[in-house]
Amino acid sequence: MLILGSNSPQRRDLLKQVGIKVDKIAGPNIDENQRAKELPREYVKRISLDKSNAIKRNDEDFLITADTIVVKGKKIFGKPKDSLEAVCALKTLSGSRHIVLTAVCVSLNNVTRIRVVETKVKMKNLSEIELEDYIKSGEWRGKAGSYAIQGRAAVFIPFISGSYSNVVGLPLTETTNLLQGMGYKPSLEEQKK
Repeated sequence: MLILGSNSPQRRDLLKQVGIKVDKIAGPNIDENQRAKELPREYVKRISLDKSNAIKRNDEDFLITADTIVVKGKKIFGKPKDSLEAVCALKTLSGSRHIVLTAVCVSLNNVTRIRVVETKVKMKNLSEIELEDYIKSGEWRGKAGSYAIQGRAAVFIPFISGSYSNVVGLPLTETTNLLQGMGYKPSLEEQKK
């Protein structure tokens, strides 16, 4: 059985896109607060591991957990709590480059492997009208950095270097490599699709 330890529809859809069927979704409930002096790469790795450790599964189950953040300098932009936080994040990212980090964990039995993937992203200068319209759309809700590159915010991004699927929320190359390295084989039905 393959378990996705995430409530993110984007992660499920990305896996489906490459022919990986999720058998069960289990959203972990963990404390995602950043610790004092915790650097972004350490933070995203810890959160992904904490999610993995929080989900009950059988020894023969494959478990995928991940955490995605947007980073500018050492400042982490996770999912905004409200529209004011989203506006602040988007104004900070507007007209500059930032990094999207995702830590992906794959577990089987008592073995857990993790990869942290980095993608560089440039956001154009956002006008007040663009910012206001985007906030009104509500698309920023539940999105690291307050934007969804696969949605309306696609027009805000003139440049990316690295994995596009990482910016969406799950680096597919690294995730499938981890799964294959741990012996995951899609069922025959999945391979036919």
